[in-house]
Amino acid sequence: MGKFIFGLIVGLVIIPLFVYLYFSTGMAPVATNAAPMPFEKWFAGMALHAGMGKAAQQQPPVPADETNLSAGAQVYRDHCAVCHGLPLTPQTPIAKGMYPDPPKLMEGKGVTDDSPGETYWKVNGGIRMSGMPGFHDSLSTDQMWQVSLLCANADKLPTATKTILVSGPAAATTPAPATTTPAAPATPK
Repeated sequence: MGKFIFGLIVGLVIIPLFVYLYFSTGMAPVATNAAPMPFEKWFAGMALHAGMGKAAQQQPPVPADETNLSAGAQVYRDHCAVCHGLPLTPQTPIAKGMYPDPPKLMEGKGVTDDSPGETYWKVNGGIRMSGMPGFHDSLSTDQMWQVSLLCANADKLPTATKTILVSGPAAATTPAPATTTPAAPATPK
């Protein structure tokens, strides 16, 4: 019975007290270049997959055709590339300063093994403690699905889509702004 009481005291008092002191005294690493906390990756991964639930099974409301993939490539360039990079380009200073390191989504495997629904869930809501923002208030539902389809198909993109990722879309030709001739100053009478 004494061992049970001792275990109960350790479990209910000493361990929570240690955890409190660990965080409140600044011992917990909070800088992005610090080593991870004990079990941080394990807990974060477990919470991510549990929180995602059935969202990974969602089906895209837009087809994975060249039009949507190219639109997704432009969304990716505008909103994702600063952290996740573009093909054949070095990591940005922002990405170098992040923890955990943002995955390169357009090189190697990326997230091509994730379902578009899983990627959509991440794009829509973001991921806490990772630097991944949620774009629910910044992008339309179609834009989030387009970039999710782009990521899911990154290993088999059409040439036009790859071109947008590597060099950006062709510059739109806009007419030069109209110039107006300043009015002649009024002459006094």
